[in-house]
Amino acid sequence: MNRVAEVPTSAPAGPRGVQPVRRGRREIGAYATGPDGTVFVPAVDVTTIAVAALGAAALIATAVSAGVAVRRPPAVGSVTMGPGGWVSLRRSTAPALRAVRSSGHRPWWAGLLGAHRLVVQR
Repeated sequence: MNRVAEVPTSAPAGPRGVQPVRRGRREIGAYATGPDGTVFVPAVDVTTIAVAALGAAALIATAVSAGVAVRRPPAVGSVTMGPGGWVSLRRSTAPALRAVRSSGHRPWWAGLLGAHRLVVQR
């Protein structure tokens, strides 16, 4: 059903103008005739652009919701106050042990804040 639109081979003798081009009932563009010659100007199909934008938005929303659904559980379980003011961590494991640092090394934030150790160094 692809039909080639008929193109006028010569410019109209009268004033310069616009000749619409249709495929069935749908306008697909126009030939604009001016002093520089004839130029085809395609029509913008707003419906196709809107459907593509809605499809892209639905795809992004689906990807975001899938990412939220499969995200990692929190590293620490629920925190509650135990008897006597003790903090109780449920559904959590003990933190990994860290190697002892040398006495001369300070964290980057301690240098930034100008912090000093509170313990007496021997």
